[in-house]
Amino acid sequence: MAETTLAETTLAEEQAHDHPSDWAYVKIALLLAAITGVEVLTYFESAVTVFENNSVTIASLMVMMVVKFYMVAMYFMHLKHDNPLFTKLFVGGLVLATAVYVAALAAFEFWA
Repeated sequence: MAETTLAETTLAEEQAHDHPSDWAYVKIALLLAAITGVEVLTYFESAVTVFENNSVTIASLMVMMVVKFYMVAMYFMHLKHDNPLFTKLFVGGLVLATAVYVAALAAFEFWA
């Protein structure tokens, strides 16, 4: 009896969420592919001269990383519809990882 109640509750919760359409997921995937294409383009310094500067390249890669993380976590991991605590935990982890990475780059004087 308790399993039926739990299943009914889970089904009701799933129906209560307003999930994006399939086309929305396709658009998100295309956006992620485009961002990945730009990330790959940063390796070819001769193709885009703005990426010849390491500081610009690293800053742009960090921004693209954060955008991709946000899109994947919110839509494909369904954090957008979950408890806000999970979003705070993921964003906290992202902020911590980014801060550690920037500190490591600064420690090795990569910015010079």
